[in-house]
Amino acid sequence: MLRSLHIRNYILIDSLDVSFPEGLVIITGQTGAGKSILLGALGLLAGAKADASLISEGAGSCVVEGEFDTPEGVRIIRRVLYDTGRSRSFIDDCPAQLQELTALSGSLFDIHSQHRSLLLTDKAFQLSLLDHFASLEKERSDCEALWRELGQARNEYRDALDQLRSLRAGKDYNEAQYKELEAAALRDGELEELEEEQRALANAEQIREDLARALECFSPRGQSGTAELLKEARRSLEHAGKYLPGMQELKERLESARIELEDIFAEIEDTAERSTASPERLEAVEQRLSLLYRLMHKHSCSDIAGLLEVRGRYAGELGGSEEMEERCNALESKIKGLEEKYNEACGNLHAGRAAAAGPFAREVENHLHFLELERASFGVELLPSTPGATGTDSVSFMFSADGRDGSDVAKCASGGEISRIMLSLKAIMARFKGMPTLIFDEIDSGVSGSVADKMGRMICEMGLYMQVFSITHLPQVAAKGSAHYLVSKHFDPASGRSSTGIKLLEGEERVNEIARLLSGESITAEAVANARSLMKEN
Repeated sequence: MLRSLHIRNYILIDSLDVSFPEGLVIITGQTGAGKSILLGALGLLAGAKADASLISEGAGSCVVEGEFDTPEGVRIIRRVLYDTGRSRSFIDDCPAQLQELTALSGSLFDIHSQHRSLLLTDKAFQLSLLDHFASLEKERSDCEALWRELGQARNEYRDALDQLRSLRAGKDYNEAQYKELEAAALRDGELEELEEEQRALANAEQIREDLARALECFSPRGQSGTAELLKEARRSLEHAGKYLPGMQELKERLESARIELEDIFAEIEDTAERSTASPERLEAVEQRLSLLYRLMHKHSCSDIAGLLEVRGRYAGELGGSEEMEERCNALESKIKGLEEKYNEACGNLHAGRAAAAGPFAREVENHLHFLELERASFGVELLPSTPGATGTDSVSFMFSADGRDGSDVAKCASGGEISRIMLSLKAIMARFKGMPTLIFDEIDSGVSGSVADKMGRMICEMGLYMQVFSITHLPQVAAKGSAHYLVSKHFDPASGRSSTGIKLLEGEERVNEIARLLSGESITAEAVANARSLMKEN
């Protein structure tokens, strides 16, 4: 139940702190007094769209806060609007997303205003009412979950199929490119080796001449070789060492140099022998280089490693086609299984709805008879519909005021009849849905006299086991409540502003307000007496 409401700087409400009791709460006030402003403030707690125009003139922000008693304890929801146009939401003093606030407020109170009678023409709303009456919440939730999962699987399958078509379209090309790169027998580092060999083969004669000159330096014509001269020098140093200390170290260094020179000579000689011109090998190397250069240019690579990467990519795409085929097949099987489960869930929903349609229609009809539509008939038609989150059923509420064959309620019911139908539906749903607080905004519009009295009695009966707010202009309804609040507007000459407030009426104040509803602005003695009579009846 709504325990209290606190409002600051909301349109014409400068400051409002009001507490509410259990049971039926009546709210009245003259047209334009601000009852719609009060409902608008509650709408903010339900997540309604907000902007800076809702903030009172001269204020920087406005605050709407509701305190609710729930089975889990006291819950506080608050909405703050700023003159920048931004808003913030809080649940139990903790920041919350707007959708969180909306979800929570939906379980705390339900506002039914005149325009919401249009819901009666909404097929989704009609189906929801029947499902709640039939206690099909779990079956409906299961069906919605399966429909979402099925939709997701179908989307995944479509995406996978598109990818598979794309892979298949490029398969021949990818396969040709892969085979060409595979046939090239690529090896990382090969390019550098071939370029080095190509330079050597192309300059073989020059290399042999240069090496020959280097070898000749080791043994100039008509002289002993360099190695022989070093041996002779070593022997001389060895002989001098008999008389001069330190020659042994020089001898060893000289011997080391001689050995190193002999190694150099041998390597140059070996290289010279191998440096023979081979036109055949040169041609083979240049052909191989030409192939590698062409492939690198074709695939925009700078080295063999890049070509190997491209080859791997083509191989992956060829393998990806097979993997995508397997994925498509797996998704097809998944979709088939989900469709079977979904069809079963739809069947369960249909069976439950078909069983509940008759009892639901009879209960609504009984309420309508009580509200003096004695000959009215009400029926529920269950029709096949396009598969969706709520199954494969569509519902149509059929109504007739004179007991004849019913027609769609949206096409045949008058304003007063729609008010009575909606009240009947709310009375049923309040019991089955367990909504803690119902707020009726002039649901009695379009009725009067004894019908208004009976609507008041029905609302009052609902207030016996739950909190119900009724904003009304009818004295027959206003006299039913256990608590009566008056919304009024006051003008302050000093500031030149009007403000809206709400006040609990007791004793003679309440009598006078009901008398005003009976007779208008001029309250007569007869109206006061009639008001007392109405209140005594309750």
